[in-house]
Amino acid sequence: MRHEQEFLELLAREAALVEFERPLVDARSAGLSGAALADLEQAKLLALRVRALLERRRRREEELSALYDTAGDLAGLRDVDAVLRAIVHRARTLLNVDVSYMTLNDADRGDTYMRITDGSVAASFQRLRLPPGAGLGGLVALTGTPYATANYPSDARFEHVTSIDVGVRDEGLVAILGVPMRLGSTVIGVLFAADRTERPFARDEVALLQSLAAHAAVALDTARLLSETQTALAELSAANTVIRAHSESVERAAAAHDRMTAVVLRGGQVDDVAADLVDVLHGALLVIDAHGRTVATAAGPDLSAGLPEPDAALIEEAVAASRGKGGSVRRGDLVITAVVAGADDLGALVLRPAQPLTDVDERILERAAQVTALLLLFRRTVADAEAQVRGDLLDDLISRPVRDTQAVRVRAGRLGLDMDAPFVVVAAGNDAGDGLGQRAVSWARTFAAGRRGLAIARDGRVVLLLPGEDPGAVARLVARDLGRTLGRPVTAGGAGPARGAQAVASAYREADRCLSALVALGRSGTGGGTDELGYVGLLLSERRDVAGFVHAVAGPVIDYDTRRGTALVRTLEAWFEAGGGHAKAAEALHVHVNTVTQRLERVAHLLGDDWQAPARMLDLQLALRLHRLRG
Repeated sequence: MRHEQEFLELLAREAALVEFERPLVDARSAGLSGAALADLEQAKLLALRVRALLERRRRREEELSALYDTAGDLAGLRDVDAVLRAIVHRARTLLNVDVSYMTLNDADRGDTYMRITDGSVAASFQRLRLPPGAGLGGLVALTGTPYATANYPSDARFEHVTSIDVGVRDEGLVAILGVPMRLGSTVIGVLFAADRTERPFARDEVALLQSLAAHAAVALDTARLLSETQTALAELSAANTVIRAHSESVERAAAAHDRMTAVVLRGGQVDDVAADLVDVLHGALLVIDAHGRTVATAAGPDLSAGLPEPDAALIEEAVAASRGKGGSVRRGDLVITAVVAGADDLGALVLRPAQPLTDVDERILERAAQVTALLLLFRRTVADAEAQVRGDLLDDLISRPVRDTQAVRVRAGRLGLDMDAPFVVVAAGNDAGDGLGQRAVSWARTFAAGRRGLAIARDGRVVLLLPGEDPGAVARLVARDLGRTLGRPVTAGGAGPARGAQAVASAYREADRCLSALVALGRSGTGGGTDELGYVGLLLSERRDVAGFVHAVAGPVIDYDTRRGTALVRTLEAWFEAGGGHAKAAEALHVHVNTVTQRLERVAHLLGDDWQAPARMLDLQLALRLHRLRG
């Protein structure tokens, strides 16, 4: 009974296995009988079975505790490497092996690489890469089945590869157990337990390592999902930022569009659009038309001195580039957008921004160009309609007899024209007689509208009715400005001044004949009135203003004689009758030759030194004869 109690004491203090032989040795020394020794041997075996059962339970508790700890690691997963290292270390501890390690499949390279080791001392082993199917680990990864060997170097079941065998030899491994790490039906790696001495691996060890491998697979998958989730969240945050910025940009562009649309709806002009645009984009803006003329300007309070002043060549090149691109172009510190409507080039917006423009800012600038195009088209349409109305009135005054002067007066008054005030009529054309074209008509309409006048195209020429009293000066102005616009010489004849609707038709005919006379007299590319053509003007004029002709040509000489009682007119007549001879003229006048010379010098002082030019002499002779005929 005493010896059986010893076995219980050994069990209680978890004695080593060899200590369970001591009670039996003591009994033999004490001379116990064979039957007693047999009973004691039976008690020893029973105690050893109890000890083995307690050891299995202890180990099972340790395994469960390790698995529980691993599950806790997974639940609080923060660092996947730390979790995997803990799993590999627990595999080494629980299976009581020298080395444990983990390999993972490399999808990009198609092989398997060493991920984590515990207890390894050989660098060559830690850097191993396993080809598919090679070695014990390659076979496990390929088949998804656990494999164990008590002596790997001599085990012929596996495909031995030199690099693997060298790594295993350097590490001194003999017995190896490998189990697959699965995610569903896919093997993502292998978990190993290995000893440096030959040993078998029990089923419960295989099951334990499989449980740890399953946890490792879950850890890797959780880390992957967490990484993908974090990446997705980061992408979502970035996308949200982009969407928010885009939304703000869209709202800003929409607000700018609403402001400019409101300008159009309330009847605003290009100046209003320019002011709103500068208020949104901040900078200095220049709006130019298709001819490079400034239509509107706008600038912030501190940028009024920074209005763009680009040269014509730069603008022309930039507008062409903008049209080709269909958007804004940058030229130095300027941003230029063409103002177009279909194939019509209406001008450009030239902006010097206070700060670099974003893509949205450029879209706002381009939208402003579209609104500006609408306003310019509307302005052109209104101008064309008004010009058509004005042209219809002038055409009626020229082509039809005026029967109701009051109705014409009212009709003209609606267009800002006073038919009772003095006006002149100018006809403009070129030497070729092939017509000046639509560009000249557009210019004439704009020129006339700006002076409260009328303009039309007639028989290849342009005709203008303008307030004024000097037809020659107005004709020269028309010839000069229209010639510059067309880039070629233009001749203009003027008639007037006249008053009343009934005088328009005759003034037009006179201006038209004056234009033809200027061309015939070799004065193409100039302008003038009929009263500046001498006797030709007298013949062309429907008014036949003889007194006006005489006064214009010889008036200074006649007035001098009237005031002083001299005989300059008589002396000129005698000199003309004498064929320009001083002596004959003196004889006819009964005076000395020196007197004739002195009188002619006085004439030159009154009429100008060129009074003896052939054209002027002819006019002067005719004027003196008409003066005498009029008494």
